[in-house]
Parts: sequence; structure tokens; C-alpha cells
Amino acid sequence: MTASMYRGRRLRRTDALRTMVRETWVAPGHLVAPLFVCGGEGVRRPIDAMPGCSQVSVDELVNDCRELKAFGVGGIILFGIPDDKDPQGDAAADPDGPVARGLKAIAAEVPGLVRWADVCLCEYTDHGHCGPLRQAPTGETEVDNDRTVPLLAQAARVYADAGAEIVAPSDMMDGRVGAIRAALDEAGRADVVIVSYAAKYASAFYGPFRVAAGSAPAFGDRRGYQMDPGNSDEALREVAADLAEGADVVMVKPALAYLDVVQRVKERFGVPVAAYNVSGEYAMVKAAAAQGWIDGPRIMMETLLSIRRAGADIVLTYFAKEAAQLLT
Repeated sequence: MTASMYRGRRLRRTDALRTMVRETWVAPGHLVAPLFVCGGEGVRRPIDAMPGCSQVSVDELVNDCRELKAFGVGGIILFGIPDDKDPQGDAAADPDGPVARGLKAIAAEVPGLVRWADVCLCEYTDHGHCGPLRQAPTGETEVDNDRTVPLLAQAARVYADAGAEIVAPSDMMDGRVGAIRAALDEAGRADVVIVSYAAKYASAFYGPFRVAAGSAPAFGDRRGYQMDPGNSDEALREVAADLAEGADVVMVKPALAYLDVVQRVKERFGVPVAAYNVSGEYAMVKAAAAQGWIDGPRIMMETLLSIRRAGADIVLTYFAKEAAQLLT
């Protein structure tokens, strides 16, 4: 065998050599931690389906954010758990709601941790869909796209005023990015970044999140407005539309079953791409590790590395704190 045939093995011989020539890596700054914020004080309600995750009040949220920053995690994204729900999801735009209060507290107490706010109505509607409903011409009940969009824009503006540096619409309504950009610009907040959930699939991997956020649909499902899992060309069209409307970063959700989509989006558009390592992906690793079937930390890091290798610049993950601890 020629000397060149042994090159790969020589470069893999020690950890220092492997690190020196590694093509892709995960750093704490690549990670964004999703957090669930609720009302009250001193509240920490563990989420059974997501070990290590909890619904927390604002004071506990600040403590969690201090830890995340200490480990170098890049940012957090807040999901609100309201006290009351209604058919329109009005609490999403409440300036005294848990997300707005959480953003203000983090801005004051933990500066330097990038503050994201998820923009959707599903946690706030009493029916669990992502906007107010209407009767379609077919007689079916569906989300009213045109009534939902201004409500999302209103919520995004409230979050920006509360201190969000990034707003992230996850609803998959048509035209919402443009409406949010216009609302922010009108408010003199052209500085606020929009990260669009541009390619969000109608996935079964969201189950634990819907328990955590109390956002499971009371009837039907979301396949009428979230993407069909069989489509990737459509993802490129959705991304192109959101970029044209003013998105700064685009997101693919879920991550692991859609790494091909992450790669296609990155190669086609060359813009910053985020991928959401969702609750079901997290819960499966945690459950298998608890049974002793897998090496949980190694699987965690391999998972995050695969998302980065596919082309994601940013990874939203419930593993953020645990991974950052290993990396620092």
C-alpha cells in the first residue's frame, strides 16, 4: 500500500490530530435553548415527557438563563404558558404576559444572551390551532389566515418592545413575515431580526412539546398549514417566499428527519439557516439513555454534529445546557 493510503488513519490517530483537521464542530454559541415561561413566582413544573425541562416562572427563568450564559450558550427562545386562553389567542400580545415579562427580565439581568421570542398563537388559543378559526366554503373548520397574520404582527411588536432581539414566527401562515417586518419597521424597530420557521413540517415529533406548551389541537391536525413530510422542493419555495418578505434567517423544523432539507436550503440560498432539534427527537434520546440502551451524551453530541454538518448555522435544542457543559 502507498503512503497516501494511510493518510486518513494517521490523521485520526490522536484526539488532538482529529480536532485539528475536523471539518465540522459544535460550539455552545451555535446553540439556542427553548424555554417555557409561565406566571407566578418560584414555579418550576417538570415536564414528564422531556426530562430536564420545566415550565418556569420569570424569576426561575432568569436563574436558568444565568446558567446558560455561564456555559456559553448563544441564546434562548421563549414559549409562553398563559393563565387564560380564548378563541383568538389574544394573550400572545399581552405586554404583561409571561413572554414579555421574561424578555424584560432577561434583558435587565442577563445581558449578552441573545433573546428570541417564538411568535405563534397555538399556546394561547383555547382550541390549540395557530390562529382564529373560520368556516371554509367546504364546510370544514380551518385557521383563518388573513385574521391570524395581523395578530402575529401585533405579538411580534410587543415582544420587540419587551426586549426581543429576534422574533421567530412558527405559525406557517402565508404572508406573516412581510406583515411582521412592516409592523416592526413602522414601530422604528428595523433592528429586530426575523427568523422564519420557513420549512416547518407537519410532524409527529412535536408530541412532547404540545404537552409542555398545552398546545395540542382540540380537533383535527395542522396538516392544512404545515408542510407535507414528503416535500422538499416545496421547502425551497417557502424559504424563497419568506426571504423575499424580509426574513433574515430561515429555519427547518424538525431537524433530524429533514437534514436533507437543511442541506438543500443552505446550498441554494447561502443565508443563515437554523434547525430545530425538536421535543420528540430529544425525548427519544432521553428515554433510550434512561433504559441503558444507548450512551446518551455521545448520541446527543453526534445528533447536534449531524445537524451542523448538514448546514445549520444555529441549532435550537433542549440539549443546549447539557451539551454546553460538555463543551466547556
